[in-house]
Amino acid sequence: MRSTDGGRYDVVVVGAGAAGLACAGDLVAAGLRVLLLEADGTVGGRMRTDRVAGFTVDRGFQVFNTSYPQVKRRIDLKALRLRPFTPGVLVHTEDGPLRFTDPSRRLRESRDLLPGRLASGRDLLALSALTARDVLAPASVLRRGRDGTTLTALAEAGVSPQLVETFFRPFLSGVFLEDELETSARFFHLVWRSMLRGTLCLPADGIGAVPAQLAARLPADVLRTGNPVTALTGNGVALAGGHEVESRAVVVATGQRVAAGLLPGLRVPDGRTVTTLYHATARPPLTEPVLVVDSHRRFLNTCVLTAVQPRFSADGRALVSTSVLGSPGPATADAVVRALGEVYGTDTGDWELVHRVTVRDALPAMPGPVPLSRSTRFAPGRYVCGDHRATGSLQGALASGARAAREVLDDLRNGRPDMRIVSAS
Repeated sequence: MRSTDGGRYDVVVVGAGAAGLACAGDLVAAGLRVLLLEADGTVGGRMRTDRVAGFTVDRGFQVFNTSYPQVKRRIDLKALRLRPFTPGVLVHTEDGPLRFTDPSRRLRESRDLLPGRLASGRDLLALSALTARDVLAPASVLRRGRDGTTLTALAEAGVSPQLVETFFRPFLSGVFLEDELETSARFFHLVWRSMLRGTLCLPADGIGAVPAQLAARLPADVLRTGNPVTALTGNGVALAGGHEVESRAVVVATGQRVAAGLLPGLRVPDGRTVTTLYHATARPPLTEPVLVVDSHRRFLNTCVLTAVQPRFSADGRALVSTSVLGSPGPATADAVVRALGEVYGTDTGDWELVHRVTVRDALPAMPGPVPLSRSTRFAPGRYVCGDHRATGSLQGALASGARAAREVLDDLRNGRPDMRIVSAS
């Protein structure tokens, strides 16, 4: 069967996550006839927000970084009604909470960076040199640097094993969703740069407001939700029910596992799994909008979400988000709650677990060395994009979608074979 409207599209984009939305938006802006198909009933991919028990909860703890170039290009920040986290991190140690903060932003709160507290004088010199390089150097320079693992990069920068274990491993485990610090050193430098140059925030309506904004800019006839693609065909894509949509090119913008199913032979990275526990409590255990990590690594990170965005609660109760690697069983989850009582210095016996969400493939694994960007061309007329083709971040997803659009446009404008020609050859 031909397209349901009797026509043929220039491009079908499969998947309305950040990458697919960016790709479709750029192709539409270039004047192409585009159809964006999403299997679920709403857009966003992993960037989703739900309403549970009177709370706004994202599907896994997610923060919004204002410094990403693709974010600056595409997102109306004012419309998101962003509220920031306090710059820096609180680290729970055996000596109590210690604050790791950027002295250039919060000088009065940087006393824990005095030698002998969180770090030694030698560590502070090494950290200052590392930070100055990453903040001041062009991103292109960091991308071209010698790659390896984050752990090796920290050692080469002169950071001691003590500071790695006290701060970097607990903090970066929550960023990379792995605790061996095997993630690409080049990616680490780019992440460190983005955090120091930007502000970490939460949108008033949750992280799902970001893809919703991108979707709202598309013409009404471009996006179709609730339309799963079952296969790619010689002429386009097959939908559930046997319908076929014809197109000159197809861009697969799904997660890596679905992409590998639609494109046999596609090599994809492993994924990182994370579980987030959402607890409600009558009184906030901490009123500051700050991220907390544990030097004992009993969890990845925790924060009082309603201290950042009070709108996340409909009845005034506090909402605490805590993330752990993998999918913990009941005993581990109970141990996490006990650890939270120690970290926050409060009784957690009456905390109510209002939601738990496990996100498989929350981030692609990026063990160094690894390329930070890959071509989206898979075969004539077939393309694949997403953060698994770039870096595990919103920036990576948007940039990969933009690259897919550029490569599709270049191929179509230069008369390279589309799928119909390939299938007939």
